[in-house]
Amino acid sequence: MKLLIDIGHPGHVHLFKNFAHEFIKKNHHILFTCREKEFEIELLKHEGFEFVSFGKKYQSTLGKIIGLLKFDFLMLKTALKFKPDLFLSHGSPYAAHAAFLTGRVNIALEDTGNNEQVRLYLPFTKHVLTSTSFHKNYGSKQVFYNAFHELAYLHPKRFNADDSVLNELGFNSNTKFFFLRFISWNASHDVGEGGLNLKEKIELVNYLNTFGKVIISSEKELPTELKPFQLKINPAKVHHVMHFATLFVGEGATMASECAMLGTPAIYINSMNSGTINEQEKAGLLYHFKTGSGVMNKVKELLADNNLKGNTLVKRNHFLKNKIDLSSFLVWFLENYPASSDVLKNNPDYQLRFQ
Repeated sequence: MKLLIDIGHPGHVHLFKNFAHEFIKKNHHILFTCREKEFEIELLKHEGFEFVSFGKKYQSTLGKIIGLLKFDFLMLKTALKFKPDLFLSHGSPYAAHAAFLTGRVNIALEDTGNNEQVRLYLPFTKHVLTSTSFHKNYGSKQVFYNAFHELAYLHPKRFNADDSVLNELGFNSNTKFFFLRFISWNASHDVGEGGLNLKEKIELVNYLNTFGKVIISSEKELPTELKPFQLKINPAKVHHVMHFATLFVGEGATMASECAMLGTPAIYINSMNSGTINEQEKAGLLYHFKTGSGVMNKVKELLADNNLKGNTLVKRNHFLKNKIDLSSFLVWFLENYPASSDVLKNNPDYQLRFQ
């Protein structure tokens, strides 16, 4: 089988990487396509995948319209040359449009439900794979699995933390450190949204710095006051850093959810929500704030727990008992498609074999 996978975010490389490696071992051919936003190219190279880059993403509203036309054209051109049997992505409109124009099936994974994006790809998509906790209904196209996207690469069967990353950071096993993540707020679903303001960020960093080390990952350039705390490490190692962190505080849902799945308590600041975030919050793995108001009080409350990390790990392990290995599920679903779709519709519990 020839499969084209479109990448729209660094997290999508992680989402598909274990599936892709296994699929390639089964003698299937995979081509990745991407736009350059942050670390997509570095991650694809690190994994050794074959890929085509369509260039830089556009940030302005007009630029996004131009980008839709440009990237649709480049995707179609690439598809006509590669001739994939299937298209796969995390809700990529470019993959969906090219699949429609070439008469191929497009399969999308979805966990945010951004209406602007969904409207662009759903009419041209055969199946949308979502978590059982997903909060929107896409009718007969929807296929459910009992997992989260983060469990495609952070499930205990898939991820083993490497403590050598601590040496690279200048830390040791006893170093208490805090991981902060600030986003650019340039995505289409970020219009009108906002997280921590600069004053709140500086206050947070200064406070945490009295308890341990602070490291910051940011989509955009950090202000002068915060540059000394910028994380400088191979992007492929970031999950190992997150695993050993005492606490995560950030504006990005993906990293907040990743920390929750690693057993690192997470504070997520963003008005955008999802079924994944809700389920993790109910399990006591994550704390959601729509604005910066109340965040400092929660930080102080959590740091008063001398066994914060240990208690969170216990909750995480209990939480994962009923979740499946999403990468193994994807291998089975794609390799046996379209029969796999009918199997799940007739027997939803079939997916439990991938626990």
